[in-house]
Amino acid sequence: MFEQLKRNYLDRIEVAEAHCDAPCGIYDPSSARIAAEAALSMTKKILDLKAPDGDDPKAAVAYKNTLTRYIVVKEEQAQVAKDELLILWTDYFKPVHLEKYPNLHETFWKAAKLCSAVKVEVSLEHANELMEAVKEIHGIFWATKDRDIAWYTAG
Repeated sequence: MFEQLKRNYLDRIEVAEAHCDAPCGIYDPSSARIAAEAALSMTKKILDLKAPDGDDPKAAVAYKNTLTRYIVVKEEQAQVAKDELLILWTDYFKPVHLEKYPNLHETFWKAAKLCSAVKVEVSLEHANELMEAVKEIHGIFWATKDRDIAWYTAG
């Protein structure tokens, strides 16, 4: 069916060009905050998870299953945070923002590196540093829009 639609309408489709991935004005660092906070939460859960005592195979399997799920979510959410930050960095921020925030590139570079560290490590320190980096970016982002949007976390 898709092929038939394509054949019938392909010649009527106009090519649209844009200067960014999405229409201007829908950028928001909240998605990076949510993902970074989820990665922090999973890091805490991993560190708090206790291996079972004894030789209970069901308990061992349950532990390994839970640990694996926490790790997968932590890594996925750290990647989502990185993707969302990179979109802001490369699509939203412009040279005029660099004039006002000369450390902008370094701020984003460090935040992206922290996302990678949170993915490959189980480090509460790095997960907290990532949250602080996202908080800093949140402040810069909203300042560029002359808006005072309070920082908050869900957890």
